[in-house]
Amino acid sequence: MSNDLEIPKEGKYIYGIIRNSAPIDYGPIGMGKRADRVYGVTYNGITAIVSASPIIVYEARRINMITHEKVLEEMMKQFTVLPVRFSTISEHDDDTGIMRIIEKDYRKFDEMLAKMEGKKELGLKVLAKETEIYDSIIEKYDDIKVLRGKLMNMPADKTHYQRVKIGEMVAEALRKETEYFKDTIIAALNPLSEDVKINDNYSEMMILNAAFLIKNESEPAFDKVVNDLSEQYGRFMIFKYTGTLPLYNFVNLIINTKGV
Repeated sequence: MSNDLEIPKEGKYIYGIIRNSAPIDYGPIGMGKRADRVYGVTYNGITAIVSASPIIVYEARRINMITHEKVLEEMMKQFTVLPVRFSTISEHDDDTGIMRIIEKDYRKFDEMLAKMEGKKELGLKVLAKETEIYDSIIEKYDDIKVLRGKLMNMPADKTHYQRVKIGEMVAEALRKETEYFKDTIIAALNPLSEDVKINDNYSEMMILNAAFLIKNESEPAFDKVVNDLSEQYGRFMIFKYTGTLPLYNFVNLIINTKGV
């Protein structure tokens, strides 16, 4: 028989780890088209949230990512969650295999849960409004304003070098401004954060792409500072503030399911 027609073996898809001793069942919301039941497997007060799944590599497609995230969101309504890497599947199709995984990594899970207890991840992206930020640069930097004024009424074919030069000056000013505003925003939010992860920007108009780990009780104060910053700089910036997120930026949990 062709390998293409072979039916994959069954395993257990692992979504996340929580501290819990009671039975838990989230219903038929599992990964894949089958919508398997998502439930908890517990060993000594630590629970892995799992569902039955064929042992395959799930593609990082939107529908699969959303399914994975929805399970994590359900867990986060009640628990501190250690999110497990997408498409982590135990090779065992029974709960005893999951219990052995928890037993093997028990100390790691216990320490990570203790570290993250009572904390949440919040996301903040800040983007410059292109027209407004360039207008503010021209207004602020006298050398750019003067040179631009000289070139306004001169023919383009006679001022190529100067126009290239002014473009370079504006680009450098934009870099300085975005760095300044990034530092200013982080400095305002740092006192309310347990940790900060600065992620790569994905456009030249992006000032900040960051995740903040905060204590649950700090969230109202953190919200207020973000709102104050948005009001202060909203004329030429857009603040995209995301509520409670899975702790992916602060938890790097890779579970070795081989040979367990």
